[in-house]
Amino acid sequence: MLPSLAELQTASRLVAAHVPPTPQYRWPLLCKRAGTEVWVKHENHTPVGAFKVRGGIVYADHLKRSEPGVTGVVAATRGNHGQSVAYAAAEVGLKAVIVVPRGNSMEKNAAMQALGAELVEHGHDFQAAYEHAVELARERGLHMFPSFHPALIQGVGSYALELFSAVPALDSVYVPIGLGSGICGVMAARDALGLKTKVIGVVAENAPAYALSFAAGKPVSTNSADTMADGLACRVPIAASVAAINKGAERVVTVSDDEIRRAMAAYFADTHNVAEGAGAATLAALLKDRDKMAGKRVALVLSGGNVDTAVYRDALASA
Repeated sequence: MLPSLAELQTASRLVAAHVPPTPQYRWPLLCKRAGTEVWVKHENHTPVGAFKVRGGIVYADHLKRSEPGVTGVVAATRGNHGQSVAYAAAEVGLKAVIVVPRGNSMEKNAAMQALGAELVEHGHDFQAAYEHAVELARERGLHMFPSFHPALIQGVGSYALELFSAVPALDSVYVPIGLGSGICGVMAARDALGLKTKVIGVVAENAPAYALSFAAGKPVSTNSADTMADGLACRVPIAASVAAINKGAERVVTVSDDEIRRAMAAYFADTHNVAEGAGAATLAALLKDRDKMAGKRVALVLSGGNVDTAVYRDALASA
């Protein structure tokens, strides 16, 4: 069940004490490229460069109130969730242990450590890192900080309230799907405000678990999630997230890594904003839907700008 308007508003007040509202801009060159009116919600402008911090703040507050004796947390991540956990844990005085797969983004790893987290490398992908994090929680007596939870949805839903308040009468919003908190927050805000806006999910072609789950009407896992878009690299979807998305999303679009790279370059050319792979995926989907969305008022969630320099250089060079 998605959060109510009252729950979203309470979370928004808590988030606002730590994270100023992010802007939403209509960039003329981007509108020209997409052939329609496009608004970008700049979640790349938060203190950790991604939307996740909103959910981390709300969950950490919930945790301290529900388990006042807790001393530390552990989480698995490819980067942005981990930065959110490290940031939020420090705000409430908790130790944070973050598990990442081997070969993870060096710059995201460094950012998590700079926020005070202990970094542990384990496994070949997010799922392997997650399973190890569960073991560490048991071994060390740490609280397992989830990647999907009602409090996380309430927190990240605050950006959707900002967007819908600032830009009325949106036809559609494109939202990237990692494990689903972001798109669930957008759907919750839309429903709570009684809007007709269509919510369109976006996944990577090489990590299509949520697209397959949407088509099948039930969770469908994949054997790999080999995409350059870290935030979309999911191979085992969460059942509650799938149920909410299958009920409330208009559709789920898949985009290739090449389309994502071109969108990263387009964001820089048209807005001079840095977008990581998951952040640029929504623009890639809109460009794929260009003819279908002509003449409509559309929003894109630029969910983050945390991309390694070498990866970004290659994206710009290959565009």
